[in-house]
Amino acid sequence: MGIHNLDKIFHPEAVAVVGASPRIGTVGYAFVDNLLKGGFKGKIFPVNPHHVEILGLKAYPSLADIHQPVDLAIVSTPIHTAPAIIQECADVNIMGAIIVSAGGKEAGAEGREIESRIKTVADKAGIRIVGPNCLGVVSAESKLNATFASHMPLPGKLAFISQSGAICTAILDLSLKEKNGFSYFVSIGSMLDVDFGDLVNYLGNDNNVSSIVLYIESLTHFRKFMSAARAVSRIKPIVVLKAGRSAAGARAAASHTGALAGSDAVYDAAFVRAGIVRVNNIEELFDCAELMAKQPRPQGSGMAIITNAGGPGVMAADALASYGMEPVTLSSDTMQKLNSILPPYWSRGNPIDILGDASPDRYRKVLEVCIASPEIRTLLIIMTPQSMSDPTGVAESLSELLRGKGLSVFTVWMGGLDMEKGRSIFNAAGIPTYDTPERAIRAFQYMCAYARNMEMLQQIPQKLPEEPEFDQTSARTIITEALEQDHHLLTEVESKALLSAYGIPVNPTKVAISAEEAVRIAREMGYPVVMKIHSRDITHKSDAKGVQLNLKYDEDIREAYAAIMTHAAEYNPQAELLGVTVQTMLQRQDYELILGSKKDADFGPVILFGMGGIMTEVLKDQAIALPPLNRLLARRLMESTRVYNLLKGYRNRPPANLDLLDEILVRLSQLVIDFPEITELDINPLLITENGACAVDARVCVEPSSVPSPMHLVISPYPSQYETSTVLKNGETILIRPIKPEDAPLLMDLFNSLSSKTIYFRFFRPLKSLAREMLVRFTQIDYDRDIVFVALHRRDGDERILGVVRLMGDPDVTKAEFAVVVSDSWQGKGVGAALLQQSISVAKEHGLKFIWGHVLPENTNMLALGRKLGFIVKRIPGSSNYELRIDLSKT
Repeated sequence: MGIHNLDKIFHPEAVAVVGASPRIGTVGYAFVDNLLKGGFKGKIFPVNPHHVEILGLKAYPSLADIHQPVDLAIVSTPIHTAPAIIQECADVNIMGAIIVSAGGKEAGAEGREIESRIKTVADKAGIRIVGPNCLGVVSAESKLNATFASHMPLPGKLAFISQSGAICTAILDLSLKEKNGFSYFVSIGSMLDVDFGDLVNYLGNDNNVSSIVLYIESLTHFRKFMSAARAVSRIKPIVVLKAGRSAAGARAAASHTGALAGSDAVYDAAFVRAGIVRVNNIEELFDCAELMAKQPRPQGSGMAIITNAGGPGVMAADALASYGMEPVTLSSDTMQKLNSILPPYWSRGNPIDILGDASPDRYRKVLEVCIASPEIRTLLIIMTPQSMSDPTGVAESLSELLRGKGLSVFTVWMGGLDMEKGRSIFNAAGIPTYDTPERAIRAFQYMCAYARNMEMLQQIPQKLPEEPEFDQTSARTIITEALEQDHHLLTEVESKALLSAYGIPVNPTKVAISAEEAVRIAREMGYPVVMKIHSRDITHKSDAKGVQLNLKYDEDIREAYAAIMTHAAEYNPQAELLGVTVQTMLQRQDYELILGSKKDADFGPVILFGMGGIMTEVLKDQAIALPPLNRLLARRLMESTRVYNLLKGYRNRPPANLDLLDEILVRLSQLVIDFPEITELDINPLLITENGACAVDARVCVEPSSVPSPMHLVISPYPSQYETSTVLKNGETILIRPIKPEDAPLLMDLFNSLSSKTIYFRFFRPLKSLAREMLVRFTQIDYDRDIVFVALHRRDGDERILGVVRLMGDPDVTKAEFAVVVSDSWQGKGVGAALLQQSISVAKEHGLKFIWGHVLPENTNMLALGRKLGFIVKRIPGSSNYELRIDLSKT
């Protein structure tokens, strides 16, 4: 349901507590007490038929007896009463509810039936529900403490969402000690309705939220979550602790890929694709929460380490090195300034050891130099307790100096009671403090990881040299025939034919059902050849001694055929042996790779790339990514492996054709996008030779799919079905299609062709250039969330974007704001009309209810076009501008 009615939960004007109680120690008492003590300014209605007053407030027998508008109902009664209470909410138009009661689906069949009844009523009425089995929610802006926790969080700009109430209370306790503030604090519970995707969508649009921390045990509605996270992580960091790391998902696999792409690895890949930073444990979650609550994001890894003891400084440098970073090299100017203020025996480098007798004044002077040094972007300040040190005085001096400087600063006050007051001073000043250098560095590297994620998301992919073509019909025939014959494992020949249909190079392979036929095929191919057992029942041919290499003569073929069939029968007496395959022996091979795909139960297909051959599962050098892939994402996948360094060229081995590997991965991605029936796919090995690449063995598993393409994916692929051609008034034919990330250079060319007047009409302000961030935002869209079409003109091999229309949907995807721009030389020829008509058609298909946009009064062409297409044109009250609006339900 998106963010619909979530304001009723987080910013209510009136709250009813069903099950309110005057008895201290009960949940019903805690809710009313926390609402009052938290300073909630709205109305509070306790509901309990056995009391007339609770905590000084009038109590009501039921929700129906309140007779005043209520936005949020808190249900603190036993779970079996909840369906009737939610029905009562529907009857009196209460659109938000928090159900804290346990005993739902986690309790078994009876609980699941109760939850089903609740959801049926809520969905029909449009009621949004947090819970059941939750702690409640806190909204700092509304001073709403709708929880039964013992404390109210401090106000701040960090949003925290947890599936575990225990984690909520632990974070809350720590936050009070460390002076961390929250704008939202949400215990999400069993997620009967409101889930992580809804909340990320909602919080991403709230200016009071600077960053989001999630504790996840399980996800629901994976595609919605990925869409929300990919959109929000571009503008504010998301940190996740995902519990339940396990290899269980890889236990039953029919391929190397299935064994290697375990469920937790898929979560890792999904989080990376969404720009999310994943932490490993509660301590790291605490540290990241503190860092994000208190500090700006690090602008690079230029860290200076200031310490009064050599050992901790070395520990910090070692910790940095473990993450592939080093302390920044100090400039000669910085060194000269430090030499002038420090004793002769200081470390004369970074870490900056200012010696054990460092006073508050010495710390302050060194910090002033570092703040002024352009190479230093982050400060780690360490202090150890020594007889001549003043940890409290140093903390007071530095916290005052650092106020408002905008640098990323971490402090490590190592020790016990003597250091406690200093830590409290930093906490009060909003400066994160840790008890060890390693812990501080670890928190820092997570924020650097977020910065790297953002850098990756901002990169613009290159086009493939040629637009890839796919023989979808042949591929469909192979899969359909296999399923009709109840064959779920394709033979090597079928698997290679499937790959070949999508342009993936394969080693030509033929089947022989006798030794003499194998000899004939080998002669036709030319010696030497390779022979392999041909059977659907033998998955790993090498294990069955079913592979014979470098066969050079007819007699070799005959002997090999007999040996292969004998070994295969011994390996699996029940196997149906269909003969052998014969294929050319590649004489030179530089590298062996594995490429594959596995259909994950939650995230759909994932793509695997890594070092291949018989040592694949031993070396385990591979990485996975979610489709769809473009060239940039394919290259990032390869770069995540160790074998990539070899592929760039190593000693006497030439570099691989990396552009070709990009293309093969993109083609493999498209194959699993088009066919949700593919559950596992192996290319092992893909041999890299001086002439290119070749799949010499392949294995594909298929199953009937309950959903059509592309609904089996968690990331919406390029919607090619929306491509259409149209003829303009001047007779020119143009292509109207969704925008692609690779269109960024063409979009820049369009912008550069626009007159200043056209730019002003589009952006409502003068704009001399398109910033890279804008270019990325315009071209790298979520096809589930935004609708963007370009008008493309092709002539003599050149492509040119003539115009763009963009529909920017709200998180609920019920309405969208449109904006359209057409190159000056193509205005008045029907380009804008074609773009708007196509976007309106697709918007209706997506379920949008209406489209609106603002237009300057001088833009008479746009006003006329709007009227022609059925938009209602009205002047905006208090403004000279116009609003164009169209109700899609009436078109």
